[in-house]
Amino acid sequence: MNDQNPRYSNDLAGRASLCRDVIRSAGELVLAGFKESFRRGFSLKGPQDFLTETDAASEAHIRQAIATHFPGDAFLGEEGGGLIAERMWVVDPVDGTANFARGIPHFCISITYVERGRAEIGAIYNPAQDELYFCRRGAGATLNEKPIGISSTVAFDAASIEMGWSRRVPDEAYLETMRRMLAKGANVRRGASGALALAYVADGRSDAYVELHMNSWDCLAGLLLVAEAGGVVCPFMEIGSLQEGGPVLASTPAIAAGVSEASGIPVSAREMTAALQSA
Repeated sequence: MNDQNPRYSNDLAGRASLCRDVIRSAGELVLAGFKESFRRGFSLKGPQDFLTETDAASEAHIRQAIATHFPGDAFLGEEGGGLIAERMWVVDPVDGTANFARGIPHFCISITYVERGRAEIGAIYNPAQDELYFCRRGAGATLNEKPIGISSTVAFDAASIEMGWSRRVPDEAYLETMRRMLAKGANVRRGASGALALAYVADGRSDAYVELHMNSWDCLAGLLLVAEAGGVVCPFMEIGSLQEGGPVLASTPAIAAGVSEASGIPVSAREMTAALQSA
């Protein structure tokens, strides 16, 4: 058992405490980097795939904190990779690096604790806005410790749907998905941070989010947030994987079937029925 800090007991409660603390301390580091981002500049890992010094520093900070307090837990990060294990942390140190690098305050840190292949704890923090989304499986979702819930939108012609895209999927597939969304009457937008887009579905700022391929570190925390906030999400671990990623869908229940039809991404009929009944 970890005896260095009584807050970090060797259970889900202790890991939840560490998650809250380390995402905020990493947020301080990331915010400092953001304020200097124009001076520091950035490089590209690939087409439209930005890399800054802050990505590596944030990931190293989070990795070290987890290794110190839970040395038996594995770590999978966007920058440094890692291992798949029974108990593991999946981390995106800065999601929305294109925004970050260009001085746009729409970016975040995403941390998920996964046990036996199931996300148990999720946190997404935008330090520029001081907005911390947090959830534990079965305990609901919060924004700055206040409960949040999905939107009450019931019709596509009133829906605001966010889409993300990358070079991992042909442009034609995204354009066709967007065409189908627009044909149903939805407004389609893009904010360039998939993790925050999912958080915005959880708190009702958006009605759905779709991306035809996301990495696990980008989406696991957000998918758990949406589910805990009363939304419908795709079965990511069945149609994708921690290592390879996969398609992502999260939605308010009333339009979930239509979003699934337009995107070709499945959702669980049982989960959708349960969400509709509790809405």
